[in-house]
Amino acid sequence: MSGGAELRVTVWNEFRHERTNPAAAAVYPEGIHEAIAGPLRTLYGHEVRTATLDEPEHGLTDDVLERTDVLIWWGHLAHDEVNDTIVEKVQARVLSGMGLIVLHSGHYSKIFKKLMGTSCALKWREADETERLWVVDPSHPIAAGIGEYIELEREEMYGEHFDVPPPDDLVFVSWFEGGEVFRSGCVYRRGAGRVFYFRPGHETYPTYFHPGVQRVIANAVRWCGASRGAAPTYGNAKPLSPIRARG
Repeated sequence: MSGGAELRVTVWNEFRHERTNPAAAAVYPEGIHEAIAGPLRTLYGHEVRTATLDEPEHGLTDDVLERTDVLIWWGHLAHDEVNDTIVEKVQARVLSGMGLIVLHSGHYSKIFKKLMGTSCALKWREADETERLWVVDPSHPIAAGIGEYIELEREEMYGEHFDVPPPDDLVFVSWFEGGEVFRSGCVYRRGAGRVFYFRPGHETYPTYFHPGVQRVIANAVRWCGASRGAAPTYGNAKPLSPIRARG
């Protein structure tokens, strides 16, 4: 774990929509991963690399994972193409202390479902509707500097019920113009790792250029990458004190 202000961040993205969908390419010509990575580098001073699905080992080699404090994950079209061995390696890193931020349609990713143990299903609609992400835990570090809510002029709707375990902390709840609500900022602790699910980020909307969304992601990087407490030990343990013989 990086000890100073700078954290080692890997932004993972399928990078399929931006190469096949003209609307997505127009919004994110360099890919969603670069739109997310840019502010983390230039505004927040982190050491940021990117990785994409079609790279060898999806860009998530053992060396990359070992040198990652926080992994950010965006996926949609090709969840099933992610190699199960890579998923197991990411899970192991999270359990041992790596932070994980799962964005938007990453709720259906193999790694998020594996860590949640549920279907992670929800309802959805694409209708260019307004979304307000209300801060429901203003004391949480992920909400720092946000104010009462973030308003996005156009976004895809996600609606309840969201089939995930009750979050350890709920930071945001979304309201949509069509009437639905959704738990949009969910915090979990898995092993020694911290996980944050953040809902907005449809591929044809400029959501990741919104300053409030960028601030939430940066806050989540800092929170998910924070130093951990004492390292636990597992397995067979020798007694700390003598154990009396009992007849």
